[in-house]
Amino acid sequence: MAFPNLVLLFTLFSFLLLFRSTESKLSADYYNKTCPKFQNIMQTILAEKQLSAPTTAAATLRVFFHDCFVNGCDSSLLIASNAFNKSERDANVNLSVAGDAFDLITRVKTALELECPGVVSCSDILAISARDLVVTVGGPFYEVVLGRKDSRESNPSMVDKNLPKALTPMNELLSLFSSKGFSAEEMVALVGAHTIGFSHCKEFANRIFNFSKTSEFDPAYSPVFAQGLRKLCANYTKSPAMSAFNDVYTPGKFDNMYYKNLQNGLGLLSSDQAMVTDNRTKPFVDRFAANETAFFDMFARSMEKLSVYKVKENNDGDVRRRCDQFNTLQV
Repeated sequence: MAFPNLVLLFTLFSFLLLFRSTESKLSADYYNKTCPKFQNIMQTILAEKQLSAPTTAAATLRVFFHDCFVNGCDSSLLIASNAFNKSERDANVNLSVAGDAFDLITRVKTALELECPGVVSCSDILAISARDLVVTVGGPFYEVVLGRKDSRESNPSMVDKNLPKALTPMNELLSLFSSKGFSAEEMVALVGAHTIGFSHCKEFANRIFNFSKTSEFDPAYSPVFAQGLRKLCANYTKSPAMSAFNDVYTPGKFDNMYYKNLQNGLGLLSSDQAMVTDNRTKPFVDRFAANETAFFDMFARSMEKLSVYKVKENNDGDVRRRCDQFNTLQV
């Protein structure tokens, strides 16, 4: 009498296996059939945008990091606020993100929607853009698998506790990265993205103006560098957009000069400079400063790992029609 039940259970089990086998999985060739011109369209627009606005690479890399670290790589940061919903862009730490990154994603998404509407997710566009722009400015190539879906929420209250700040103490930095599954070595490699881009004066003003009763600036700075920053940022309170390159020597090139700068008191942010004095991170700073290949290898491995952090697949998210809007109105 139990035999029919066994047949039924076997049939059900086989169906479940078949269902699981047909689920979409992240893969490098995810769009080969559904949008075969995906890579060509992206490469053309990325090259044009980076050529016309050289800050695009650093801005896009920052957006990618800020997006992934909050609640996974789901393009929730790309959502623009409206009268009904405040988004992650409203969080204080995201207000200074350069608009070139958002403009780039809009351009790519528009072109892809014309070619293959409703197919390519904004999350995949952001992941590929970050990788290809790193390569464009001299950094390492790394594999990016595709098939992410876009988040249906963007909550600014989630941002601050999930992102490092310029003044975040090393203990908290290490704890934050560890909570995402990253080691101290991987953290030092990922922060090496500061080898390109810039920071606003307000993010390091505490280090160059009235630092202490005995020093106008942080003595961890090279004195010449500190004086230069004081002149550059003299009117930063009146001109909040004033900024300095994170890497004073090769600001537009992805290389290991950032780590050499740290060793010579040229680390712009206090959280960066702390990595060369803390015994838990200093060995990695020294190794990456001495060996660019070692930095590139660890950066590539860490970015591959970050790019799949808490990604959404299948019915867990959408493919947005516009990257700055949900498909349905959020109220």
